[in-house]
Amino acid sequence: MTARQPRPQAGAISAILNGLRRAPRRVRRGSRDVIETAVSQLFDAAVQPHGVEESNEYRIDELARLAGTTTRNIRVYRDRGLLHPPLRVGRIALFNDTHLTRLRLITSLLDRGYNIAHVREMLSAWEQGKDVGDLLGLETAIAGSWATEKPERMSLADARRLIDDDPGFERMVHLGVIKLDDGEAVVVRPRLIEAFNEIRQYGVATGKLIDLHEQIAPLVDQISGLLVQAGIEEVLHRINPGAELPPDTEIAELITMLVRFRTTAVSAVSATLAFSIESTIESAVGQILGELIDKEPDE
Repeated sequence: MTARQPRPQAGAISAILNGLRRAPRRVRRGSRDVIETAVSQLFDAAVQPHGVEESNEYRIDELARLAGTTTRNIRVYRDRGLLHPPLRVGRIALFNDTHLTRLRLITSLLDRGYNIAHVREMLSAWEQGKDVGDLLGLETAIAGSWATEKPERMSLADARRLIDDDPGFERMVHLGVIKLDDGEAVVVRPRLIEAFNEIRQYGVATGKLIDLHEQIAPLVDQISGLLVQAGIEEVLHRINPGAELPPDTEIAELITMLVRFRTTAVSAVSATLAFSIESTIESAVGQILGELIDKEPDE
């Protein structure tokens, strides 16, 4: 039997686990934030490009040179949400190989004639499980992030302008879609709000959209719970919660499995939801047309 090869991400995952092990036991047990941060880092490491064990760090001018673009363009892409935030060490912003790979793809797409809005949609589609590489005939796809929706911090005034509906803003704060922090606003679900604003252009009121969100969110959580439970059951077959952690390479494989499970599950649910919505729309339009035709006078 051929020996199992370690995953390319195992080096990064091992470093994260070692950091967690070095934390004092009282810190690990007493601070939920320590565990949550480690979990977030583990899944982010698992979606790094295959074949990359260690991520180089670049300042913005070096990143621009390697990607064949300008520092100004990089800042524009960051402001438009195409690039993830860099690591900040004091006043220095450090980018890594994930940024470089993603930046090269952005440049390639723009060179092909796509505008920034199209590029954002394509990156979003890839992060939801669609294969941008196959779609565009590119040799490699970008390295995404574990969370497809990253919170965005902005001034309270900017957040209120973004929502443009005072009662709606207060309801979103109550629902946790927006959080208030030290006089600023943290938009927890920026893509949800972006979708709301697009639908509002068709005349649907913000309050109605929030009503729909409150009805739909629990149903989506139920679907998510069913899907995740299937993945967790597979993990528990290989990890005994009461025993010591297995080797880092095995943990890396399990985390990678869950990342791929997420991608496949999202793709499957999206396809099923799209099919259901299309069928429902066609049925509703057919019924409306039928009623209108019935009211037409006979010739």
